[in-house]
Amino acid sequence: MPTLLHIDSSPLPGSVSRELTAEFARTWKAAHPDGEVIYRDLAAHPPTPIDEKWIGAAHTAPGELSAEQRAALALSDELIGELERADEYVIGVAMHNFSIPAVLKLWIDQIVRRGRTFAYSAKGPRGFLQDKKATIVVASGGVYAPGTPAAAMNFIDPYLKTIFEFLGVTDVKFIAAEGTARMMSGAIDRCTFLKPVVEQVRAAAA
Repeated sequence: MPTLLHIDSSPLPGSVSRELTAEFARTWKAAHPDGEVIYRDLAAHPPTPIDEKWIGAAHTAPGELSAEQRAALALSDELIGELERADEYVIGVAMHNFSIPAVLKLWIDQIVRRGRTFAYSAKGPRGFLQDKKATIVVASGGVYAPGTPAAAMNFIDPYLKTIFEFLGVTDVKFIAAEGTARMMSGAIDRCTFLKPVVEQVRAAAA
């Protein structure tokens, strides 16, 4: 049974990124009627920051973990389990100060874990999340596409591509809903703004 992991990180209930990831999930489900969608709202349920106990537990052999250490890693185990279980990921990201929302960084810190999602070898790092693919839907107030004056200020795409490739996910696609400031100011209506991006989302999910 195919499985999709659907993640939202925008704190705004009616945000563009949330609307687009929901459309992705609907289209994916229509194409995979027997499939399962796992939904995680990071804004509603922010992951806890990693701390000294987490780091100590993450560097302890599984068979030697204390009850306290297992509790410290419980959320990380749950989040990693979702990634392992899913065949495909869709992640909604609203640009915050040229980068990702804080809750998404908290999620990344919980899932990038040596011995669980990656390992180092003589040939370098090896990610364990093989044969997966990720679609990342990014909404931004400005326009940061390659070739534009602000392109160098987009730290989302290179960062998330690096993270997922480090974990073994080499099929990473970005869909950009750029220029939401025009919609917010009334220069363009929401339906007109979203139409071309929705088409990209549906094509990626089908």
